[in-house]
Order: sequence, then structure tokens, then C-alpha cells
Amino acid sequence: MALLLSLLFLFMFPLGNNGQGPPSPGYYPSSRIGSQGFNQGFRNLWGAQHQRLDQGALTIWLDRTSGSGFKSLNPYSSGYFGAAIKLQPGYTAGVITSLYLSNNEDHPGNHDEIDIEFLGTTEGKPYVLQTNVYIRGSGDGNIIGREMKFHLWFDPTTDFHNYAILWNPSEIIFFVDDVPIRRYPRKSDATFPLRPMYVYGSIWDASSWATENGKYKADYNHQPFVGKYNNFKIDGCRANGGPASCRPASANPSGGAGLSRQQFAALAWVQSHYKVYDYCRDSQRDHRLTPEC
Repeated sequence: MALLLSLLFLFMFPLGNNGQGPPSPGYYPSSRIGSQGFNQGFRNLWGAQHQRLDQGALTIWLDRTSGSGFKSLNPYSSGYFGAAIKLQPGYTAGVITSLYLSNNEDHPGNHDEIDIEFLGTTEGKPYVLQTNVYIRGSGDGNIIGREMKFHLWFDPTTDFHNYAILWNPSEIIFFVDDVPIRRYPRKSDATFPLRPMYVYGSIWDASSWATENGKYKADYNHQPFVGKYNNFKIDGCRANGGPASCRPASANPSGGAGLSRQQFAALAWVQSHYKVYDYCRDSQRDHRLTPEC
């Protein structure tokens, strides 16, 4: 598949777009979904004293006393879930700023999760955007992650950019400014999250692993570490009393599964130029535990 995507990209964009960022995906799912303020779809989950609202926009921060997290008001069985996020510049090693789906409160020790996580960094080095998928407890105890990591083609600390997860019964697609960067298809029920999940966001100290496998830790001489969120978007099928006729979200203009040819080309460009880790290509991993590879 990776080779096919690369060939498709080369056919459609032989000059590599002159290094000016990814080619247009041709379709912008976020433009079809209205924005909402924080209180319309979310509530504080923890660290209330480290959260501030300003006209529907949210700021959360981490210092040596606490971080902060939030949660959607409803669980969803599928949908498009996004927000515009601006990250803190400078030394942020050990700090995770996130937007993710999870049912860990409903299924402790046996939960599902779909992650967008920004791994903090040291001065002069870029952030890493980590995408991950956990299925039925693979994030509990004996952790079996499905990480794919990227650098970004812009500085995520200078302005807000839109990040989103699209999850439906056939696939998971991760977006950055409407550009698909990863597609995780449903190859079997055993390797795909199917139970309802809530939408979460948080900022927290993950010094044991977040930055270069824990080499660099959070340094609270640089506190507070701040994450800013606005332009929240939820277009999902609610799991607690939503209409039975709800149609799962689609990533492409036809309304079906998968991506258009132009979207695949944009995805191939990102993976060719900015992907820095793929669990399926990690020779140190036991791939008997990740049969989708």
C-alpha cells in the first residue's frame, strides 16, 4: 500500500510541490461542520483550576501542581471530531498536549482509544505529532500501541491549526488542516475499535516516555506549559439516544469509505516527507500482536 501511494503521488505531483507543503486534498471535511464553543460540547474533567474559557475558546496548562483535561458531554459510536490547537514554543520536553477518543472510564483495563498527541520537545527541535490506536485493552498493562509519528510542515506554536479524527465502522483517518496524514482501515473486528467513545483533551506530564523515549524530562523552570484550543467540531452519531438514522461520517466527497485519489496523493506526500515512525516497520516489535501490519 505504501508503495502504491508513493507511485500515485509521483504520478500526480512529480515535482514534489516544490517543498511548499502538501498538495491540496481537494476536499475539506471540516468546512462542512459548524464550530461550537467549549461549553456546547464539553466539560472539565480534571484540573479545573488549570483551565480558562474565553468566548468559547479554551486554555489549559500544566505546572508542577497539576495539568488539566476535558471530556465531551456525550459518547459517540462514530463521527468527525476536531479542534484548532496552538502549542507552546520553547522547552516543552516531557509534556503531552492531546485530543483523543476513549472509553477508558466505561471499560477500565479493557478500553479502546484513538489518539492525537503532541510530544513536547527541546529548544530548536520540532514537535512530534503521534497518532495511535488501542483496541480492547491493548493500552492497559501489556501495552500494544499502533503508533505512527510525524513532524509537521509548519510551526504549530505560531498559530492555530486544525486537527481531527474521523472514525466510522470501516476506517479511522487522522487529519491536519484537512490533509489526511494516516488511514487505519478496519481489517478485522479484533484490530478495530467498535465500542462507543467520548472525546477528550488534556495536557499532562509524560516525562517517562514522551520526548526521545524519556531522555528529556519536563522542566518546571519553564512552567506553565500551555495548550490552547478553539474551533471545536463534532459531527458524530451519539451513542446515548441519538437518532437511529444517523449516518456515519465520511472523509471523502462521495460520502463513501476511503479517500479520493487527490486525498490519497496528499496523504502519500505527507507520509513520504514527514512520517518519522511507523510501528508496522519497527523490527523490534512483535508483529504477531499487530496482525493488521
